[in-house]
Amino acid sequence: MEMHELHPAKGSRKERYRKGRGHASGNGKTAGYGHKGQKARSGAPRIGFEGGQMPLYRRLPKRGFKNYNHKEIVILNVSQLDKYYEDGATVVPEDLIERKIIKDTKDGLKILGNGELTKKLTVKAHAFSETAKQKIEAAGGKAEVI
Repeated sequence: MEMHELHPAKGSRKERYRKGRGHASGNGKTAGYGHKGQKARSGAPRIGFEGGQMPLYRRLPKRGFKNYNHKEIVILNVSQLDKYYEDGATVVPEDLIERKIIKDTKDGLKILGNGELTKKLTVKAHAFSETAKQKIEAAGGKAEVI
């Protein structure tokens, strides 16, 4: 099979139906909108409009609380640092992004103490948990707050 012989499967491509192109087309005059009425006019009501009745999305109770003023902190465990870094390395957020360990620091990076750390690392982050700080220092490294 050659490139010029490729074509879509039969019935998968359909021509668009052209409305309002005269009686002969089978869909002229009212173009499928029927005669008169609200739905035949331009500027028909938006989705969810119920003719002035209180719409369903406003009648139902809203639950929960959305705090739009919160900070989104990215977390990383010491076990991941042990896995991706060599002994004596310096860990900075930019390097973590470059190595694709994290996607983005968002509002800050916090190192947590889950797992074991066997390598001496200098870790620079926005925050550390107490156990993470202890494990980094026990391995001979340094935990520096940015």
